[in-house]
Amino acid sequence: MTVRIGAEEEFHVLDAESGRLVPRAGALLERLGDTGFSSELQQSAVESNSQVHDTLDGLYADLTGTRRRLAAAASAQGLAVVAAGTVPLARVTPRDVTAVPRFRRMADEYRRVADEQLICSAQIHADVPDRDTAVRAMCLVSPWLPPLLALSVSSPYWLGSDTGYASWRTMLWQRWPTAGPAGCYRDAAEYDAAVAELIGSGVISDVGMLYQDVRPSAHQGTLELRICDACPRAETVVLIAGLFRALVRDACHRLERGADPRCDGHHEWLRAAGWRAARSGLEGPLVDPWTRRAAPAQLVLRRMLHRLRPALEASGDFDTVRDLLDEALAAGSAADRFRRAVRDEDLLAGITMLAAETRGGRAPSRTGTRRPRPVATTRRANGRPHAPLHPVAHPVATPGTPG
Repeated sequence: MTVRIGAEEEFHVLDAESGRLVPRAGALLERLGDTGFSSELQQSAVESNSQVHDTLDGLYADLTGTRRRLAAAASAQGLAVVAAGTVPLARVTPRDVTAVPRFRRMADEYRRVADEQLICSAQIHADVPDRDTAVRAMCLVSPWLPPLLALSVSSPYWLGSDTGYASWRTMLWQRWPTAGPAGCYRDAAEYDAAVAELIGSGVISDVGMLYQDVRPSAHQGTLELRICDACPRAETVVLIAGLFRALVRDACHRLERGADPRCDGHHEWLRAAGWRAARSGLEGPLVDPWTRRAAPAQLVLRRMLHRLRPALEASGDFDTVRDLLDEALAAGSAADRFRRAVRDEDLLAGITMLAAETRGGRAPSRTGTRRPRPVATTRRANGRPHAPLHPVAHPVATPGTPG
């Protein structure tokens, strides 16, 4: 069975000089045209949609090409784009909601929750044979989603200060009434009945507001991963896509063999595991899906790689995913890299790093030496130079040969 994959990525729109979030997505989208980009709830974010791909290399080429186009369009308007769960220099206001009737209704209904939706995520789609399989597979893949969140964490700062979390986006996201673990259902009919009940309650208005960690797509024959922060490095998105495809392939195979999900109905530990991943990322413990006990993140992820090896090999992904995982664990999470940049220099240096990684630049690993600063600089308010947020030339690694 060929399990095709695709990705949706959300990007913050920043002023290139100050690094501040600005409500200028409309101008950026107008420049890009109708080419796979769309608006979000807030005018300070844009979303891209990849094509459908059979290979991780194809997905990587798609994502990096899209990011280059987006960065070039932003630079031409004095803007920069950042793929991260949050950016630290932002303003909360009800005035910046995108002028679309659905978004306006959401802003009126959810008030402060909608006002503070200054967050971005990465979403992965993987093919499933049918909707019944998609619904039943959710129960099998759900225990392994917090480790995927840990790989993606990129939002330690919120409104200018360090939250102590690796993914503060997760904390903001969980305030929506349907966010969190998906739950387990016998089939699509039972799941759809639960969705209809939610809509009937008036708490949500449509199926687009199902914000669970994973869900069957309402419009495509896919299972959709929704737990992750937006990732500065496209390689991280590809790594997560490879692991998620393997989880879906493994779940479908188990269901074909008549495996019972054996859900005990207790999802408290899943919510707790998601919190743990958001708190610590790769730099602390995770909840091991096997034991439901704390274990080092590196151990949990390497066990996950071993467990999924047959499914990864069936898709031809094992070598790429293994190499990308090795690199991710060596480099540390985006949240940790951001904190190191802030500690070594200042907040704007961290934002500059996120913008550079988004368009293809690379930061050193924990054990690497620091790169020379770019020659071109602008000035901080205190008079010291910082690297520009607008694009500069950087080498871009391929998934099979991480740089």
